Amino acid sequence: ECQIVDKGWEEGWITPQMSPRGTGKRVAVVGSGPAGLACAQQLARAGHAPSVFEKNDRIGGLMRYGIPDFKMEKHLIDRRVAQMEAEGVIFRTNMEIGVTVSVQRLLDDYDVLVMAGGAENPRDLEIEGRALDGIHFAMDFLTQQNKRNAGDDEARAAPSGTLSAKGKHVVVIGGGDTGSDCIGTSNRHGALSVTQLEIMPQPPVLENKSMTWPDWPLRLRTSSSQEEGCERDFAVATKRAIGKDGKIVALECVRLEWVAGPDGRQTMQEIAGSEFTLQADMVLLAMGFLGPRHNAFTEQAEVEFDARSAVKAPVTDYKTSTPNIFACGDMRRGQSLVVWAIREGRQCAQAVDAYLMGVSKLPR
Repeated sequence: ECQIVDKGWEEGWITPQMSPRGTGKRVAVVGSGPAGLACAQQLARAGHAPSVFEKNDRIGGLMRYGIPDFKMEKHLIDRRVAQMEAEGVIFRTNMEIGVTVSVQRLLDDYDVLVMAGGAENPRDLEIEGRALDGIHFAMDFLTQQNKRNAGDDEARAAPSGTLSAKGKHVVVIGGGDTGSDCIGTSNRHGALSVTQLEIMPQPPVLENKSMTWPDWPLRLRTSSSQEEGCERDFAVATKRAIGKDGKIVALECVRLEWVAGPDGRQTMQEIAGSEFTLQADMVLLAMGFLGPRHNAFTEQAEVEFDARSAVKAPVTDYKTSTPNIFACGDMRRGQSLVVWAIREGRQCAQAVDAYLMGVSKLPR
């Protein structure tokens, strides 16, 4: 599929798809990640006038700032944005809704507002010593490097201080894609060593197909960043951060095992006597996201949240509890994949189109 679409761009098969007529309806899409972009493009093709509002200075959301360039080149975003601009989508950067402009102002100026701000609230590590210098959220680390690659000077890329893994013993806590991105970036910085800790036990090398089909098979997977160099340790919990002169120097860890409780459910328990200390000059927290940030934007929108702290909106119509406000992508479903965000953005566009026009010809 990647080869096909790359060939399509190279050969000029993929061109702007202009709507034959306009509807006169204006839609504000807040967030320029995959959900917001997918939603805005479909709305433009339906004849509406979408404007995408992005708080950062470039379009793309975490595709732009959270995924390293060695994993996804940013010209892939740029060519799609150019296509969308030709189709009539307006992009407004450096516009933080709730701060730069109020939600009410958007509701006054636009027929519909779509919340597509992603799930940017990172899961923290609540341990003794968390406040030590050298412990950072993964996205703070990754975003800086992407801004440098884009040509920003250091003061602009790292306004709160440079985060560099050069010459350091780096520990990445979290075994997912974001953790792998931290590994690859740390190696490119010139880290002395990189260790990745995962709280779950090590998966089997080969999956049991008869037990997993049709679900995603459970087996040990190794990313390209992990192949470039890192130590991986499984079933490990971090207990305490050890510091010297206010800076992190080591992590106190313990090994875990899964034990069946009285009700048969598996629970994690620490293995007595398994404590160990791991040298660490930099610790990167890549343990996932809890949901969207609850900030001035969500407060002014006055939307309800579900039990997972995401914006409450059903997949049937993507409507929030506030009139004329819709939500899609990670902001609605919680942390997920780019393909899910694109799907939700497109479905939300169809729902908005039907809401505005009474019927929609957009694909569901």
